[in-house]
Amino acid sequence: MLKIRLKRLGRKKKAFYRIILIDNRKKRDGKAIEEIGFYSPLNKQHQIDIVKVQKKLREGAKTTKTIENLIKKHYK
Repeated sequence: MLKIRLKRLGRKKKAFYRIILIDNRKKRDGKAIEEIGFYSPLNKQHQIDIVKVQKKLREGAKTTKTIENLIKKHYK
């Protein structure tokens, strides 16, 4: 099953995340099928390609709770 989740980048105490599409059996930081956006919790910035997310959700991909919250914030 495919999952839309975060991949951690950056250094210690300066986290930066990419929003990726990946097989749920892979590691958190494993090779992604597709990169959909990014999220920076330090300066509260995020960018999501909503068209790709909606397409993958229709195809059966699942999201994590954090990604669901980011998508809701994107629509505000």
